[in-house]
Amino acid sequence: MARLFGTDGVRGEANIELTPELAYRLGRAATLYFGEGRDEPPTILIGRDTRISGPMFESALAAGICSAGGQAVVAGIIPTPAIAYLAKKLKANAGIVISASHNPFHDNGIKFFGGDGYKLPDAVEDEIEMLVRRIEARDDLYRPNGSDVGTIEYRHDLIKSYMKFVLSTADGRLDGMKIVLDCANGAAYEVMPAVLRQLGADLTVIHAAPYGTNINDACGSTHLASLQKAVVEYKADIGIAHDGDADRCLCVDEKGQIIDGDHILVLCGLEMMRKGTLKKNTIVTTVMANIGFHQAVRKRGGRAEITKVGDRYVLENMLQNGYCLGGEQSGHIIFSDFATTGDGLITALQVLGAVQRSGKPASALTELMVSYPQLLVNVTVASKDGWEENPAIAAAIAAGNQELGEDGRILVRPSGTEPLIRVMAEGPDQQQLDRICHQIAAVVKAEQG
Repeated sequence: MARLFGTDGVRGEANIELTPELAYRLGRAATLYFGEGRDEPPTILIGRDTRISGPMFESALAAGICSAGGQAVVAGIIPTPAIAYLAKKLKANAGIVISASHNPFHDNGIKFFGGDGYKLPDAVEDEIEMLVRRIEARDDLYRPNGSDVGTIEYRHDLIKSYMKFVLSTADGRLDGMKIVLDCANGAAYEVMPAVLRQLGADLTVIHAAPYGTNINDACGSTHLASLQKAVVEYKADIGIAHDGDADRCLCVDEKGQIIDGDHILVLCGLEMMRKGTLKKNTIVTTVMANIGFHQAVRKRGGRAEITKVGDRYVLENMLQNGYCLGGEQSGHIIFSDFATTGDGLITALQVLGAVQRSGKPASALTELMVSYPQLLVNVTVASKDGWEENPAIAAAIAAGNQELGEDGRILVRPSGTEPLIRVMAEGPDQQQLDRICHQIAAVVKAEQG
């Protein structure tokens, strides 16, 4: 039986793969797990993004929590990192976010944070899954009655507490700075415009009118074209884009050029080095980081730690080694001095502050790092098993790396969720990359397809 929890919670198409019945069982199981051995009923905080299926799952989760005697605190539409922050601040036993992040509206997901504000370890997810399976098979677990039945408290005012926290991370005001903000018709649509206006920004807001089915629809951090156009049209200093649940941030400079997560890490990392706040002068990133990122950091006396793809691996490395800045090219950036998870709003304020203090246009800071062309080919395969030991694939990769030399690299890795093997080539010559990448992809297809 496939594991219920994926790399970032339980996800699927709403009401098809991810059902309200499953959400009920997850709420019930989580309450039983977090309530075990406690004298007081567990408190579990729930937040969601703007998807049409959100209220359905919110109600189902709350019902599951109440069925096990827990207290459900429903925060309504709120960014994912807000639940991480508020779970810790309120001393809740856990937090639950209903969101499928940057996915289209018809998908949804349920992910958990512990009372410490961190995502749950795999071992805890496995224990919750065991309880879910037991509830599915024969629900003979604790079911209170009378006055012991759980309660639901609606607290959308909690978003003000999170907003105050985000404002506290800003190092100075943004008076007169002309900003275009793309909220992806998602969870940031209410709080982020208020944050930027309170800091004095001259703000234009786009894609901040959610109606359930327009989240991430040709907008947000995965679809930057409309933000690029708006920044140039309004002659703005910079553009900010979040994804549907606002744990990511990407930017656009005044020329309409994209500032991705690699550029953000370089920009913020160098700013922190100047201030003496970048611990061990080290930034944690993943194997997908551009070669240009490594060159820019190394050139200025910094160093990088490299992990597998996934923000949980970035954070794990940061916590183990005492680093304070890490992230991914996708814009999932973690400032561990402030937060326990990636926070797109905090990331935006750090970028804006660095640009404001530099006295230079955003494009000048974009040029701190030169991005090498990257090409990614997804190969559909019958099986991902054994590809690492396949001599033909290994020979093709070795030949590609030899041709690229020190100015490029090949990265081949399996998808964590789909029957795909991804072939990525990086280097200064786009045509060369295209040829090498497709040669390797053809070998992978022949051997594993």
